[in-house]
Amino acid sequence: MDFSNDESMGKDSSISLFFRKIANSYQRILDTSTPYKLQRWIFAIVLIFLFIFRIISAQGYYVVIYTLGIYLLTQFTLFLSPQLGTLEMDIMEDDMEDEPTLPVKSDDEFKPFIRRLPEFKFWHNTIRATLIAFVCAFIPFFDIPVFWPILLMYFIAITYLSMKKQIDHMIKHHYVPFDIGKKKYSQKVDK
Repeated sequence: MDFSNDESMGKDSSISLFFRKIANSYQRILDTSTPYKLQRWIFAIVLIFLFIFRIISAQGYYVVIYTLGIYLLTQFTLFLSPQLGTLEMDIMEDDMEDEPTLPVKSDDEFKPFIRRLPEFKFWHNTIRATLIAFVCAFIPFFDIPVFWPILLMYFIAITYLSMKKQIDHMIKHHYVPFDIGKKKYSQKVDK
C-alpha cells in the first residue's frame, strides 16, 4: 500500500486549515471594526504618516510613494463616483440629453446616492495598499533613483485633472457625495 498520498493529503488539509483559520480571524477583525468609522480612518491616517516618515528618513523610495499616491487617488475618485452615471458614461451621454439625473426639483424622482466604491472598501484598500507600500519601503530593490520633484509635479497635475473632471461630473449631474450640509431627518416615536 502507498501511504505517501495519505501523508500529502494530511499536509494539504492541515495547511489549508491553517490558512482558513487565518482568513477567519482576519474577517472577524474586519467585521468588528466596521461600526468604528472614525477610529478606522484615524488608524489609516496614522499608518500613512508612518509610511511618509519612513520615506523621509530613508531619503528614497519615491517611486513607491508615487505609486501609492496614484492608487489612493484612483480609489478616492471611485469613492466619489456614483455607481450609475459614472464618468465613462458621460461620453455616451453627450449624444443623449434625455438621460435621467439626480432630482433637483421636488417633483423629480428620488434616486439615492450609491457609491461606486463603498466607504469600508475604500478604507480597506487604503490600509492594504499602505501596508504593502510600507513593506516595499524596506526592500532595496524598490529604491529606484529618480528625480522626485518631477514625480511630485506629475502627481499634482494628475490630481488636479482628475479632481477637476470629478467635480465637473458632480456639477453636471447635481450630486454631492458627502453628508455635510444635508438635512437630517429624525423619526418621531409615538408613545
